[in-house]
Amino acid sequence: MMPEGSWKGELRLYRAIEFPLKWTLDKIIMKKPLVDSFIIPREGKFWLFGSDHSGISTQSNGQLEIWYSSSPRGPWKPHKKNPIFNTDESMGARNGGRPFVYNGNLYRIGQDCGETYGRRIRVFRVEVLTTEEFKEVEVPLGIEESSKGRNAWNGARNHHLDVQQLSSGEWIAVWDGDRVLSGDANRRFILGFVSVLAVAGLVVFVGMIVGAVRCIVPLSWCLHDMGKRSGVFLAWERSNLLSSKLRLLCSRLNKMSSILRARIRPNTCTRIFVLALTILVAVVLMCDGVAYIYGGSGAQEPYLFNGHYSKFTLLTMTYDARLWNLKMYVKHYSRCSSVHEIVIVWNKGIPPKSSDFDSAVPVRIRVEKQNSLNNRFKIDSSIKTRAVLELDDDIMMTCDDIERGFRVWREHPDRIVGFYPRLINGSPLKYRGEKHARKHDGYNMILTGAAFIDSQLAFKRYWSKEAEVGRALVDSYFNCEDVLMNYLNANASSSPVVEYVKPAWAIDTSKISAVAISRNTQAHYRVRSNCLRKFSDFYGSLAHRKSDFSRRKDGWDV
Repeated sequence: MMPEGSWKGELRLYRAIEFPLKWTLDKIIMKKPLVDSFIIPREGKFWLFGSDHSGISTQSNGQLEIWYSSSPRGPWKPHKKNPIFNTDESMGARNGGRPFVYNGNLYRIGQDCGETYGRRIRVFRVEVLTTEEFKEVEVPLGIEESSKGRNAWNGARNHHLDVQQLSSGEWIAVWDGDRVLSGDANRRFILGFVSVLAVAGLVVFVGMIVGAVRCIVPLSWCLHDMGKRSGVFLAWERSNLLSSKLRLLCSRLNKMSSILRARIRPNTCTRIFVLALTILVAVVLMCDGVAYIYGGSGAQEPYLFNGHYSKFTLLTMTYDARLWNLKMYVKHYSRCSSVHEIVIVWNKGIPPKSSDFDSAVPVRIRVEKQNSLNNRFKIDSSIKTRAVLELDDDIMMTCDDIERGFRVWREHPDRIVGFYPRLINGSPLKYRGEKHARKHDGYNMILTGAAFIDSQLAFKRYWSKEAEVGRALVDSYFNCEDVLMNYLNANASSSPVVEYVKPAWAIDTSKISAVAISRNTQAHYRVRSNCLRKFSDFYGSLAHRKSDFSRRKDGWDV
């Protein structure tokens, strides 16, 4: 075994005493700080590939050396053409894992470090390997980069690949990945700190314009006001120009302040414009600074639960009048880390093709014969995930909010977990918005226009014989399918059946379009109030099923 030894400045060969857990140092085979080295037997010799970045003229991540020997224990002789490469770091000179042999050909894996350390993997087929010659050509890796962008598991970089053939003849590969660029935390801190400093400079600038800032150096800072001084002290004063330079700087700043106030006079449009523009720039810079320092890398990652990740199917129901919005919707949500597939329930009009969408995941269009809101919960054997996110095509929120909701649902898969809470109470029952739930500090309904449900249980429950009268009411009103799902779910359990997750922000694009069925809020609420009263008669009341806000420890239900 030959572990990485560049920090030690030597390559160490270890021999197994009790494989694979006990090893002993066999020999230090080379006193050289080679990085990402490997040894491979080939045509009667042992070959050692590695990169030495310690040289003065060495290109970082762009150097490769080859050594050869008759034994892995040495002695090792340098290749005649060393360094084999000393080129740009994007060319794949640095090794990116052990080589492998396929159909008699030797393949070397290299790192492309052009944009950041370990940005991507490149594979080369070695065509000539002798003690005097070396030649390789790049070949396709055969794996497409994910179009999920930074949200992919290797969205920022992947720099090591290990490919091995099993005894069965099959091949297996281990490939690392990261959503964060190399040095990203330091880069974000520096940019954030610079942004904050720029804001401080703009605050001083505004103060100079309004005359609130003047630079004054106290006399006590000036050495000539300190009383009697010895000759040595006078010599030190002449050599120390700090106070005089500080006075000169403040004098120039005060002069600049006077010039600015003379040119930008009070109570003029110019002054108002300059102040407004400066304040706007300062706000933008401060937001950027906070985002750089505290906002993370830009990747919106999935959340672990019980040590593993999972996937969900995103389902939306729409028709031809909303196609413009649907394309934006698919492009955005398909990039979310845990989305496995997007199912579009097409209720009316000529359906689009799956190829019409810019999607990072498969898009399946399910064309319905009847324009019914009940189609949202139709049993679909083609859905392969237990979790389904029912999300209206006019709701836009961040992938991080979606991932948080999915994390909560995985803790409570028997519940409806969503982003729009409602409280159903009073006599007679009246449908009200989220403000009513906030006022009474609780909720007992989650709108399924943006909610996670268990596709196996919820869909069967919705299409049970018990729910037949409720489905008929949904068709007659062309409304209330989400209300019915909540009643059916509550009727099936005595424990809590809904969970709320607060999104950082959410945009309802139906408010700026003319195709939403709920654009007339008052009429929409009247219909839903009628549904509440009828469903309560059919399935029992929800009033006693209230859940409080801020009851979970994760803090996502405030």
